[in-house]
Amino acid sequence: MEAGAFAQLPVSYDSLSDNVLYRKEWCGGLIFHSGGWGVEFRWGSNKTAFDKRLFEVDIIGMKSNKEVKSVNPYFSNARPYFYGKLNSMYIIRGGYTVHHQLNRKPYWGGVELRYFYGGGVSLGLSKPIYLYIVDSVFYNGYYYEFTTKTERYDPQKHDLDNIYGRASFLRGFDKAKFFPGIYFKGGLNFDFGNYYRTIKCLEVGAALDIYPQAIKIMAFNRPKNFFPSVYINLNFGHRYN
Repeated sequence: MEAGAFAQLPVSYDSLSDNVLYRKEWCGGLIFHSGGWGVEFRWGSNKTAFDKRLFEVDIIGMKSNKEVKSVNPYFSNARPYFYGKLNSMYIIRGGYTVHHQLNRKPYWGGVELRYFYGGGVSLGLSKPIYLYIVDSVFYNGYYYEFTTKTERYDPQKHDLDNIYGRASFLRGFDKAKFFPGIYFKGGLNFDFGNYYRTIKCLEVGAALDIYPQAIKIMAFNRPKNFFPSVYINLNFGHRYN
């Protein structure tokens, strides 16, 4: 064989040396789910050439499908808010997932497919909503003026006429309540990184958060113990030994 034939190889030696099995990895990314969005961080290691175990931490917001944005039409520059929303809900998850490889990507790149399942502890945080409420309206001789005050939303006192808009996001954290629970998740992971030490993956799956004590988000709906969601997750990270 002529020496010049080796020049036709599609991948260099440096690329081949990068496609080895690395035992450990970490990654992080964004979660977009049917009830909002959040962030995720994972770390773990390969147990075999086909299976890996990852620890994970998720922080996400959870909305109600009954939320409708409203604006008071009777006041200029009124701030938007969600009428009837009693509490904002956030979820912190800490758990463990098992990933099983269905195909290994070729040395020149491609997509590696895995299925995964897992679960762990879920901590729900319920933060009460505070609103700017119209306190008084008066005529100054030329036009009407008004003053506002900040109050915790009370569906018995506050309605479409006297709500001026949502108060600062930071209001209410001192009144937050915590709800311990558990979660389960599963789905498919598509790794499209060029090299094995680089993680670029898209994940699609479903999750279920369960709380023994029901959590109320909307004032005019029943509190819920179960919070199912479907999600897309985009992660970036690194593998190493």
